[in-house]
Amino acid sequence: MKKPILLSCVFVLLTYAHSYAQKKFNGLDVGLGNLYRTSDAKTRSISPENFTGEKGKGGMATTGTGSGPSRDLGQTWKVSPSVVIKKHTTYTIAEINESGAIQHIWMTPTGNWRYSILRFYWDDETTPSVEVPVGDFFCMGWGKYSPLSSLAVAVNPGSAFNCYWPMPFRKKCRITMENIDDADMVLYYQVDYTLTEIPDDAGYFHAQFRRSNPLPYKKDYVLVDSIVGKGQYVGTYLAYGSNKNGWWGEGEIKFYMDGDTKFPTINGTGTEDYFCGSYDFDTHHKDAAGKEEDKTEYTEFNTPYTGLAQVIRGDGHYNVAQRFGLYRWHIADPIRFEKSLKVTIQALGWRHDGRYMPLQDDIASTVFWYQQGPHTPFPKLPSRDELEVN
Repeated sequence: MKKPILLSCVFVLLTYAHSYAQKKFNGLDVGLGNLYRTSDAKTRSISPENFTGEKGKGGMATTGTGSGPSRDLGQTWKVSPSVVIKKHTTYTIAEINESGAIQHIWMTPTGNWRYSILRFYWDDETTPSVEVPVGDFFCMGWGKYSPLSSLAVAVNPGSAFNCYWPMPFRKKCRITMENIDDADMVLYYQVDYTLTEIPDDAGYFHAQFRRSNPLPYKKDYVLVDSIVGKGQYVGTYLAYGSNKNGWWGEGEIKFYMDGDTKFPTINGTGTEDYFCGSYDFDTHHKDAAGKEEDKTEYTEFNTPYTGLAQVIRGDGHYNVAQRFGLYRWHIADPIRFEKSLKVTIQALGWRHDGRYMPLQDDIASTVFWYQQGPHTPFPKLPSRDELEVN
């Protein structure tokens, strides 16, 4: 292609992108491309230092979890930085009664991350659009910290959970955390959001958790099967526990959309392929002479859209299981559906004679999607014993 033609194409694309941004921008979706543009949207933040997010109401507490350390300093000096969520109780993290969108959530939950259940309710919902243990929502399903760096989720030292999924709502938003443990927990948190008008075509954010331990023999693992409506599937997190020796990731992911029955529209080629890796996530080592050694190992990686963020190799004593945390964000490539969506993945390894082996592994998943209109009922959340990681 000649240079003038190439420059003309680039100019057309940039002009279209700018025109589209002007048409759509309302302070809801802010990226580097429109970060310089002003907006009528209002920025607010809810935390234990400002439970309601009201303008000019931060740092007013005179009592709180920081009352002791701040006793010589008084009001405005970190008097209420956190909350205690009592055992077997539900705490309302945020309640917003205007139109807007969640932009960022930060929190540092103590205790058992499988026993703290996050729920998000949009507008007048009586059943949540998000119902996920806090660890799995932030890609830490095994209850152990591992650094994770991606566009949608970041987990930073030491165990600071961050979420950047945009979550619009038209009337109200309510976020709760239920502590189903037998012990109290401490929660530091901050919910950053904007008050703004929401476009008519904006979908509501959803996240659903499931677990099968062990997966029945020759059964596909169902990530989600009850999505009805129009929207886009935007992410998968797997906490995968291998119950056998050997490789576990030959299984194919399948997306059944808009009336697909026996055969899906999208059929992957393998678990590591779906998570944008290859060949068992193995790194083959070479000796000083450049000759490949026999030793191989799983290689953790974090990228903006995909990662094998966590590998738990076992210690050879009581903690013998191999466990893995994988994420795949469909941010650049959302999977769009008009009427319905079902997603499954196989657990598949190898037999010694070179045949595939259906596996009966411990698989927990959190899937993320946006859709218009009300959602169908979620499956019943597993009981505390069924959620347990041991």
